[in-house]
Amino acid sequence: MIQALVIDDNRSTADSMVRVLKALGIQARPAYGPGPAMAILRAETPNVIFLDINMPGVTGFDILSFANREPRLANVPVIVCTSDDQPQTRTNAIQAGARDFLVKPVTVDALEQALKKLGLL
Repeated sequence: MIQALVIDDNRSTADSMVRVLKALGIQARPAYGPGPAMAILRAETPNVIFLDINMPGVTGFDILSFANREPRLANVPVIVCTSDDQPQTRTNAIQAGARDFLVKPVTVDALEQALKKLGLL
């Protein structure tokens, strides 16, 4: 079964994405912010990561950089999910290694299409 990690400091956003992913047949769990996310990523290897960019302290870009440097995580696709729809943010995310970029609020169709592009659905 596909395992997804949803990293977002907003609990309701993370929980909503987890519910949608589960409805799509993906085993998903939330990490409510950078601290819990880093703890999980140090111990586990999900099949896909959904990552918010704008979080307090450690940003999504920091987590993306960590995942790219960590050999065990380097090939795990990261899908950035953010309310920041500026073209430069999208460019920065893709250049930093994100495989896709979704603007919040993320729709069921957008999640499904992103997973299909990665061959996970």
